[in-house]
Amino acid sequence: MAIEKIVVVDDELMIRKALETQLRNKRYSVASTGNLKGARKILARDSFDLVFLDLRLPDGEGTDLLEEIMAKADGPMVVMMTGYGSVESAVSCMQMGAFDYVVKPFSFDQIEVVVDKVASFDKMRRVTKYYVEESDSRSSDIVGESNPVKALKTLVDKVAKTEATVLISGENGTGKELVARELYRNSLLAKQPYIRVNCAAISETLMESEFFGHEKGSFTGATERREGRFELADGGTILLDEISEISPALQAKLLRVLQEKEFERVGGNKTIQVKVRVLATTNRNLLEEVKAGKFREDLYYRLNVFPISVPPLRDRDEDILLLAKTFLVRHKTRHGIEKISFSPSCEKAIIAHEWPGNVRELENAVERAVILADAGKPLHGELLGLGHLSNIKPAEEVTPSLASEVESIEEIEKMHITKILQKCDGNKTHAAKKLGLNVRTLRNKIKQYEIEN
Repeated sequence: MAIEKIVVVDDELMIRKALETQLRNKRYSVASTGNLKGARKILARDSFDLVFLDLRLPDGEGTDLLEEIMAKADGPMVVMMTGYGSVESAVSCMQMGAFDYVVKPFSFDQIEVVVDKVASFDKMRRVTKYYVEESDSRSSDIVGESNPVKALKTLVDKVAKTEATVLISGENGTGKELVARELYRNSLLAKQPYIRVNCAAISETLMESEFFGHEKGSFTGATERREGRFELADGGTILLDEISEISPALQAKLLRVLQEKEFERVGGNKTIQVKVRVLATTNRNLLEEVKAGKFREDLYYRLNVFPISVPPLRDRDEDILLLAKTFLVRHKTRHGIEKISFSPSCEKAIIAHEWPGNVRELENAVERAVILADAGKPLHGELLGLGHLSNIKPAEEVTPSLASEVESIEEIEKMHITKILQKCDGNKTHAAKKLGLNVRTLRNKIKQYEIEN
């Protein structure tokens, strides 16, 4: 992604035309005007990346237009232009939101440096909305010592340092996204963007725009130009999660990106070139989808350069307790509940369960148990809320049927907060301390869950 469209607003004709010519020679699309009225018309009819804005204009102050631009969530970046006597005013404009300023007379080299700085910052700003890498201290998200997991780690280590396209397959809840993140974190592109697209969560009508972006006015609701995920991932990695969910029409366009490294935005005619490493996940057998005519064969082979299959939890029995203990530590810290551990009955229940939902189901069950537990008391198997358990006896003051009736972690958390508030006679400061939360977070959760207090 780069700066494409620029507006120059300056009432000095020679400066305006010289700057316009310089930018066009660098193949930017440039519009220019000598007043605020003209600038507002230009900005209303199209989307722009950058505005060079003079501080003093015949029909008003540049700060008036700056304020209007800054009020828009996805407005262009602004660089103020000023004479020597108004540098203090230009600095004040930066406090209002302007990216930078240049002092007249300026050189062409100065302008090029400023545009490059704007392009770098703007890309970082837009990528941040979709950046999914977590900053934590865990050396690896792939937990386990079983033979299937050792084989998985070996494959990940071998392909991570390459830029090969990887197709990650496995049942729901096995940790396909964790494998993708591990590939990214250990790759040569680890300092570059990592953009995730959940293909199953985006409607078919919006998928093309999510992938490739759109131009202003290309469809109803397209009020501004928007870069797609491939453009944001340029130079880095993109994860296409549940790739089997995309339509045949979009499959053809995706194939072109993988083959030619180029595409056009929806409603646009400019060809955009990108260099992106592609990781894809699927919970389906794509080869069977190809045979059934639901997935393009040529796209399948483009994606399946390096296949990785993530084993289900039933094939790695010896990892189950290790995973459970890992999740216990994680959620004890998260929920601020100390001095709890698995009782022997709880460990037996964990090992005995079949875990059809794989690792995700195991983590949810452990988090549920942590929330229901009383500090200092061991976790009993009943707190896991597994369907095959009977004689459920949850933590103190929780009804016997709770573990089987509660349907989500949110409901359990609401009940736990309510219980602690009751114990603390409604004192939010004391309750927050017991819950391991700050008071503001507790107030937000009380509001979120509509807890009467």
